[in-house]
Amino acid sequence: MLRVVVNKRQAGWYREKYLSSLNLDERFFIFNLFSAHFFQEGKFMKSTMIKKGLEKAPHRSLFNALGLTDEEIARPLIGVVNSKNDIVPGHINLDKIAEAVKAGIRLAGGTPFEFQTIAVCDGIAMNHIGMSYSLGSRELIADSVEIMAVAHAFDALVFIPNCDKVVPGMLMAAARINVPAIFISGGPMLAGRADGKAISVTQVFEAVGAAAAGRITDDQLCALEQNACPTCGSCSGMFTANSMNCLTEALGMGLPGNGTIPAVYSERIRLAKKAGMKIMELWEKDIKPSDIMTPSAFRNAIHMDMAIGCSTNSVLHLLAIASEAEVELDLNLFNEISQTTPHLCKISPAGSHHMEDLHAAGGVQAIYNELGKKGLLDLTCMTVTGHTIGENIADTPVLNHEVIRPIDAPYSPSGGLAILFGNLAPDGAVVKKGAVDPEMMEHTGPARVFDSEEAAVDAILKQQIKAGDVIVIRYEGPRGGPGMKEMLTPTSAIAGMGLDKEVALITDGRFSGATRGASIGHVSPEAAAGGVIALVEEGDLIRINIPANQLELMVDEAVLAERRRLWQVPEPRIKKGYMQRYAQMVQSASTGAIFKKP
Repeated sequence: MLRVVVNKRQAGWYREKYLSSLNLDERFFIFNLFSAHFFQEGKFMKSTMIKKGLEKAPHRSLFNALGLTDEEIARPLIGVVNSKNDIVPGHINLDKIAEAVKAGIRLAGGTPFEFQTIAVCDGIAMNHIGMSYSLGSRELIADSVEIMAVAHAFDALVFIPNCDKVVPGMLMAAARINVPAIFISGGPMLAGRADGKAISVTQVFEAVGAAAAGRITDDQLCALEQNACPTCGSCSGMFTANSMNCLTEALGMGLPGNGTIPAVYSERIRLAKKAGMKIMELWEKDIKPSDIMTPSAFRNAIHMDMAIGCSTNSVLHLLAIASEAEVELDLNLFNEISQTTPHLCKISPAGSHHMEDLHAAGGVQAIYNELGKKGLLDLTCMTVTGHTIGENIADTPVLNHEVIRPIDAPYSPSGGLAILFGNLAPDGAVVKKGAVDPEMMEHTGPARVFDSEEAAVDAILKQQIKAGDVIVIRYEGPRGGPGMKEMLTPTSAIAGMGLDKEVALITDGRFSGATRGASIGHVSPEAAAGGVIALVEEGDLIRINIPANQLELMVDEAVLAERRRLWQVPEPRIKKGYMQRYAQMVQSASTGAIFKKP
């Protein structure tokens, strides 16, 4: 029999005709010897190392303990990486996604194995010590996936993320492990309704400031609280979770619809089944993340980032993912791409539309279709569909030009994010310029300096901040926070008080994608590393020029040199556990806040 199996057709026939009549070792001998014919020239199952041969009898015994049949063991073993838990609203539905994925894998001839990762809800972790742990979870997620995938020799992986740090953490893992992989997110929640208008959790955060200022009643606040988040899913605006899920699709690692199909649509379940089936095709064709997440793919994704006005956190995460993919990115590239990329969408908080509107308008693929008209994309990039971006978008027109502007009639000719440089941020800072009012695109004002988010929020809610002020919140960077806390509370309080067109906020921490206004984060080097932001004093003038990508502290260098001589490194805020270790290993936000390389 072995002599006559010479091509794929014959191999498939022998597999079906004779495989069931062989014992397990005979089956593995033939299956692995001729996997090049069964699937792709030169390809063998990675999982062979844990299930073939005399010495793997104990391993097969353990597979038996799982209830697996010989037929299931002989198939490719597919890891299903699920971040489901009961505390994150964007993740409570992921058990249904996982079941659909596993059904798809079985339909296509694989054997799925589900395992979990952690996930943090940034909204629930906001404005207390819990937020210090959010960004740090990204590295833990990547590491835990690596451990599980390598220890169990999975042939391929299906990733099920949804919320903020889970998506980049899993993408980092996919790039690092580099076995065939595909992503299927849990999807965005539907927008809430209040007073006849679509709302999201943004309005609740801003209402806190409005209530503190006496601009709304407690009953009005309660009404927003009760109606802002009506379904499961990632929060309904272009916040970090939805930004990263859209960029996963833009990178080519998720099927069309991954970024925008609402969590509660049955379309999401169907897509999950397709992802399960598609991973088997990717395995058969040996299409790996390194074939997809190329330098050109990252450039395409940055074009998408600028077109839809993603969260500022997208810069942080794309840098980290690229590092794992061994692709060189720097902050200057973001500005370079922004200059040529029209801003086509204003999804909440930048505008009144929400993710369900973006999906109905055609989603990520329709935006790519528009960008392709200007020749901005590399259409030859491979995707998990098994086809190129050009092939994927051949018939994906924009269905609503009120949600996705035509390429020749954008909101602005440049992108929704900007990287600022200057003596206050020599290594860069990030602003979501698409959510900044025109009045604040250029601003000079006195610094109001706070050494923690809590101190700043207290001052804001006590109405101690005045029009024209530039709030500086420092020692909240990757090392100093530690963990680079997300500061939706102070920015929302400012907006709720009606000061977002008059007050700027600068920090070495970061912001939620739900943040709007002149909120400039990721200032690098951070204060805890001796950055210039550590030397700012109350009343110093700070000049912001977003169109010119400038951020300047208007203080003489000689004065700064004297302040630096007197500056002392503050005591760490967390002195035990994971975040203590994190603070010792993490690098600047300008690197993506990745760990130091050995």
